[in-house]
Amino acid sequence: MFFIVSKIGWLFASPLHLSLICLALGLLLAWRGVSAGLKLASCAALALMIFAFSPLGAALMRPLEDRFPTMPLAMEPPTGIIVLGGAMDQGISLSRRQTTLDDAADRLTTGVALARLYPKARLIFSGGSGSIEHPDESEAAGVERFWRELGVPESQMSFESKSRNTYENALFTRELFHPQPQERWLLVTSAFHMPRSVGIFRALGMNVIAFPVDYRTYGAPVDFVPSDATRAINNVETAVREYIGLLAYRLTGKSASLFPAP
Repeated sequence: MFFIVSKIGWLFASPLHLSLICLALGLLLAWRGVSAGLKLASCAALALMIFAFSPLGAALMRPLEDRFPTMPLAMEPPTGIIVLGGAMDQGISLSRRQTTLDDAADRLTTGVALARLYPKARLIFSGGSGSIEHPDESEAAGVERFWRELGVPESQMSFESKSRNTYENALFTRELFHPQPQERWLLVTSAFHMPRSVGIFRALGMNVIAFPVDYRTYGAPVDFVPSDATRAINNVETAVREYIGLLAYRLTGKSASLFPAP
């Protein structure tokens, strides 16, 4: 139920969707002679302009991405490497019959780099279907094909293929692989997604080491110079969704804290 509610709820909580709905509704009301319609449409248009041409997206993303420090590849050898799903376009992959990666592809390529650097470490991918439209198409199957094509030894790879969200990533990974407190387990996911992910793993008793990747900001003053409207809107959407996720997971007891830190 939590999975379905989160997916449907985001359709209406998305800042872009809300703005477009308000813009369309406002124009419809204005066309029908309702004076408030023009005000509603104007507010929606202003919101869209702010999303696209202001540093709002970067301002929202930076606290998420800067929460855990960037890690060097060279370190004390880990016991295992846990890579979270969300890096594959399941619909296109299913339709085209080949693994198609999305903006979070760094999760998968970094997993391969770490596996080659630490050949004794177990490389684990956790991800089933995060799609309501394709519930039976596991992301793990496509990732397994991708990693094999990149030459990762089959004996080093393991897959958890039933999880649909980050909480289930952590829960099913714990049930399958039983990470021990004295072991070093790296957690690889997008930097903006790392605080929520670490909070969930900690709540389930796993003290993982954060290895953030897939940064969407530079971490420098240039972030606050308007440039790419598409990137700016995407950052607003991604950050707002993550903050809602942090709050929802904390309120439902699925995370150890509201804004987990190192």
